[in-house]
Amino acid sequence: MKAFLMYQDRDLDRGEKASTRTRALDRDLDLGRVCTAMAASDPYLQNTAEQSLRAPLGAAEDITYRQRILIDVLEKPDVARDLYTLAEETVTAEKKIYRGNFFSYPDAVLRRSIESLELLIVMLRRLRAIADEHGTEFSSPGFSRFFAMITRELDEDYFQLVAGHLKGLRLRHGVMVSASLGYANNGGGYTLRRPNPREGNWVQRIYRKPIESYSFEISPRDEAGARALSALHNQSVALAAHALDVSDSHILSFFTMLRAELAFYIGCLNLREALSANAGPICFPKPEPAGTNELGAHGLYDLSLALTGAPSVVGNDLDAGGKNLIMVTGANEGGKSTFLRSLGAAQLMMQCGMFVCAEYFCSSISDAIHTHFKREEDAELNSGKLDEELERMSEIADTISPQSLVLFNESFSATNEREGSAIARNIISALVESRMRVVFVTHFFDLSHGLYEQHFSGALFLQAQRTSDGRRTHRIVEGEPARTSYGEDLYEQVFGSAVAGVSAHGGDSL
Repeated sequence: MKAFLMYQDRDLDRGEKASTRTRALDRDLDLGRVCTAMAASDPYLQNTAEQSLRAPLGAAEDITYRQRILIDVLEKPDVARDLYTLAEETVTAEKKIYRGNFFSYPDAVLRRSIESLELLIVMLRRLRAIADEHGTEFSSPGFSRFFAMITRELDEDYFQLVAGHLKGLRLRHGVMVSASLGYANNGGGYTLRRPNPREGNWVQRIYRKPIESYSFEISPRDEAGARALSALHNQSVALAAHALDVSDSHILSFFTMLRAELAFYIGCLNLREALSANAGPICFPKPEPAGTNELGAHGLYDLSLALTGAPSVVGNDLDAGGKNLIMVTGANEGGKSTFLRSLGAAQLMMQCGMFVCAEYFCSSISDAIHTHFKREEDAELNSGKLDEELERMSEIADTISPQSLVLFNESFSATNEREGSAIARNIISALVESRMRVVFVTHFFDLSHGLYEQHFSGALFLQAQRTSDGRRTHRIVEGEPARTSYGEDLYEQVFGSAVAGVSAHGGDSL
């Protein structure tokens, strides 16, 4: 049995480990806050959320498959939680079944497998009951196939057959074994047989003439004979014990995988509930084929900021269809970094099959998402800040691919504007020529305005909106790059509006 609730044709791989790229994503997009919200204080859900965000999907049909399952979960949260709880209880209870020091002996394997299977059969019955009661309420291809499989394979005939086999394998009336003589009259071909059925009622069995047979008894003090009989017994039940152990492992692995795959959707449920407290809108994005340079959004907002409980998170609109370079400029604290983070998180969540924090979002699929955000000064002084930025850029260049999305946040600002602009311009040109999508937030006017004057058709220029009185709206709008030093704003903060007014008009010097 297979659940297939994360992928259409394979099980979930929980071996995805953190890489340099994914660690940078975690830090720059503030994914730790997202995973914490998905976990809701459950370490297993925390680990699942981290693993899932490290493994985005690369095909539109796979994303849509997972989205439709998540829609079912959001519409039937109680049933989804019941399924997850059942899988979790099963895995936890099975681990408590005793494994002794002599578990390698066939007889011990047989007894433990029977005990485990009896537990698992009870859980399978509960799973069948959920399928019978709620299976028709789910419409996604993933859940429809899952419940159909449960209904088809876990019928009453199956449960009766398993119960009968487990009862017989308890061997309460001894064992019946067939064997043959092998080389040098050694025994071989030991096979456990089903005991002959008892015929007639108990009165008939009492007065029936006993069948002639040969038997012997081992003396209580015959240790060698007891060991030989024990070895004979173990050889007899070895095949049955192995078969039962394999069956036990198969059913347990099904529940283990079911728990792992449902954990992703339970995490999405927890995240949706956390967002509901701030009434943030969500939508299911539209994935477009890789290489089409599609990107559009309406009301896109920053997920991590919403999770902090901020009273009002500003959403932004974006129409970047056919563009593979987006330059964002504007005043400090104008919302540029927040916009960039919201865009990166939405792209990643879309490719994981999740909802995104927007009223509408569509984007072409990327092979990988890379971030290059500014960092704090190296506390150990092992290298200069610019050296550190260039080293990280080199690491990105080593792993980048033609359909990648690269997000820059005030990169190469550790040097002067002239040198930083030259470095950034060369890197941007190389990435764009290689058909990669680039979003670059910068305060370098020479860089942004120089690219703007090239009238490149594949570029979109945005700026952080600022009113005439200097107020930041935290909205990102389309516009020509402008100088962003805003020294008057800083002067006003330090010396006050009245003094700033005199200075701005060239009045008396201080």
